[in-house]
Amino acid sequence: MGMLPTVPGNGPTGYSVADYTAIRDICEHLKASSTKGELAEKIARELEKYSVLALQVICGRLHHEVEHLPSPYREAVRPFFIQQLFGAHHQIMLMFRNGSFWKMRETLTDQVLISEYFLMVQKACFSRETQSDYVPGFNSPYQGLFYFLIAAFQMFVLEGPGHPVGMPFPGGFRVEDHNGVYFCPVRDKEKEVPYSICNFCPAKQTDTLK
Repeated sequence: MGMLPTVPGNGPTGYSVADYTAIRDICEHLKASSTKGELAEKIARELEKYSVLALQVICGRLHHEVEHLPSPYREAVRPFFIQQLFGAHHQIMLMFRNGSFWKMRETLTDQVLISEYFLMVQKACFSRETQSDYVPGFNSPYQGLFYFLIAAFQMFVLEGPGHPVGMPFPGGFRVEDHNGVYFCPVRDKEKEVPYSICNFCPAKQTDTLK
């Protein structure tokens, strides 16, 4: 995998054609999975390719984005963003290395949704500008791919919400777990947001909570 930084090329948004091809092939490979364990292992093998430098840059970009949020929401949500990406990354790699995925033989519950998700990911990874106010030379479509790989594991393998339980949103609402049924205050409010993982999340809209 051509990791950070991506060298500008002649693709539509300045990325190289090799980047487009690589991410397309990764997504096609992932969406061809038939069981939770197969998808989980494929995700883990892609995450293995991220160098320490790549992870540091992703962490730095996350910190940079969170710092632009207003206080006190910024302080409240920061640990949940870290958990969403890096807590989940640690969990995936730990499960991969201890052989947990071999035991996951359940069929993936919605192959059509998963296929639609990875078709979306192919576009989403190249939707951002090639220049960024955070270390422009280290902007890469693989940073977006990292986010979507983590979300795919949470939503399709664990069948949990894309955002961690307890994560706060403006207005005082949080992602909730009611005996294994998840509720999110923004689940149905992100339909018009391009490339939102909320459109693929198994959580229900909080307003439907009885």
